[in-house]
Amino acid sequence: MNPVIVGVVALAVGSGGTLLIQRQRDQKKRDEADKIISDAKNKASNIILNASKSAKKESDEMRREIKQSERKVTEREQALMKKIDDLDERSKAVRQSEHEVEDIKNEVLAIRDQSKKKLEEIAGLSRDEAKDRLMKVTEKDVSQDMVALVGKLQRDAEAEADQKAEMILATAMERMSSEVTADRTITAVELKDDNMKGRIIGKEGRNIQALQRATGVDILVDDTPGMIVLSSFDPVRRQVARRALEMLIKDGRIQPARIEEVVQKAEKQIDREVVRAGEDAAREVGVVGIPPEMLHLLGELEFRTSYGQNVLKHSIEVSQFAGIIAAEIGADVRISKTAGLLHDVGKAVTHRIEGKHHHIGAELARKYGMDERVVHAIEAHHDDIEAKTPEAVIIRVADAMSSSRPGARNENAENFTERMRDLENVATSFDGVNKAYAISAGREVRVIVKPEKVDDLSALKLARDIANKIESTMQYPGTIKVNVIRETRAIEYAK
Repeated sequence: MNPVIVGVVALAVGSGGTLLIQRQRDQKKRDEADKIISDAKNKASNIILNASKSAKKESDEMRREIKQSERKVTEREQALMKKIDDLDERSKAVRQSEHEVEDIKNEVLAIRDQSKKKLEEIAGLSRDEAKDRLMKVTEKDVSQDMVALVGKLQRDAEAEADQKAEMILATAMERMSSEVTADRTITAVELKDDNMKGRIIGKEGRNIQALQRATGVDILVDDTPGMIVLSSFDPVRRQVARRALEMLIKDGRIQPARIEEVVQKAEKQIDREVVRAGEDAAREVGVVGIPPEMLHLLGELEFRTSYGQNVLKHSIEVSQFAGIIAAEIGADVRISKTAGLLHDVGKAVTHRIEGKHHHIGAELARKYGMDERVVHAIEAHHDDIEAKTPEAVIIRVADAMSSSRPGARNENAENFTERMRDLENVATSFDGVNKAYAISAGREVRVIVKPEKVDDLSALKLARDIANKIESTMQYPGTIKVNVIRETRAIEYAK
């Protein structure tokens, strides 16, 4: 047989076999695909069935909950309607009772009027006449006894109050046996070498001008050997200037750029000292919860003095005094200590804010959200505002105890005499004033007026005018009482 034909036949047979095998494979794949699709349809049917069952179950549950809620709402509405009906019934009953009470009241008033008329007819006196006669008889019988009793009670109360007050004050001063606080403001910087003055002034005054601009302090370089004087109303600025000048002198490099750097460093150091001083003061007296702004102002009092007395140490002492006294008489110890510590905080800003320091301090305390009792005690620790709480009275007493202790404040005789003389001169400068005397270490001025020129109403106005002039023209600690005295004497001789 022809080999070609054999090859063709073999090729045909092979191709047919391959095609048959391929068809069998395709059929198998189609069967598998149909099975997968069938399984997927079955699973999808099951999932849909389960989901529908779950949804139906949830909807049934929601229907039950809604029905329960509707039933509860209905029950509450019924209960509420029942209560409203009960209230209506009670209101009707109350109105009926009010009408009955009003009728009874009218009957009682009518009976009382009839009784009064019958009594007046029987006694032959009117109600007012009988009342006056009874009062006169009663007053005559008991007046002497009442006067004697009131006098005795008053004397006993005063004696007991004075004795108790003395014991409380003595106990407080005994427990607070701290050293007398006396200090003076440092306004001078010592120089080891007078040649340093030239370096501080600098070429054409550049160094000293830069230092004054940076600190806000006047620097006086006079002929006093070994000394430079610093002048400023702000005690904190003065301390910054002193610290910066000492650092510059120690370092030796004095030039405008270096001055600014050193002043900034000194300001940071002084600010840290201020914060630490305020926190230490609060910790020493056992007071917590003071706002940071108030603590900062309190720390600035470390550099403030009043007649030689360090104001921060004075505030600590007042706080401790106040706490002891409050514990003895049953007042609020925490309020008393807090107010005592902050009573002079206004002095930290009196060079920036006009007004009296106790008014300024009260406004600051109110601004930073402190207790109103503390605010009132701060504002009332001098006599120009009435003390309305025990704590305010305690602060007033404790402040007087601390500032009036012997040696607590320094004031030379010349300054004291001049201040007394100025007080008297202010008072005698007004028309109608006969004499004026400054007493109680300058805390009171007594003004004797001419009665023919000043009447009682004018005396009140004169006292206010003198007080206003003292406030505007003088510098003084605490409060000055102006006491205007008007006296008229009528003298005649029997011959």
